[in-house]
Amino acid sequence: MKRMFGFLIGIFVGALVGSTVALLMAPESGEKLRTQIRERGQNFMNDVQHAADSRKIELRGRLESLRAPREF
Repeated sequence: MKRMFGFLIGIFVGALVGSTVALLMAPESGEKLRTQIRERGQNFMNDVQHAADSRKIELRGRLESLRAPREF
């Protein structure tokens, strides 16, 4: 458990350092870059929400078919 916690901390710190370096070395202005990151994040969240909604509809259909009385 201790090794897993250390690994997760390492991933978090690495991501933080990497994103900081990427922002500092970016060829575009800070405001434009932040706008692009915000738009990409919003698009990603919309995609995730759409996938979750589709999966929810699919699972509800399966649940209803399992709940339906069967004829023998």
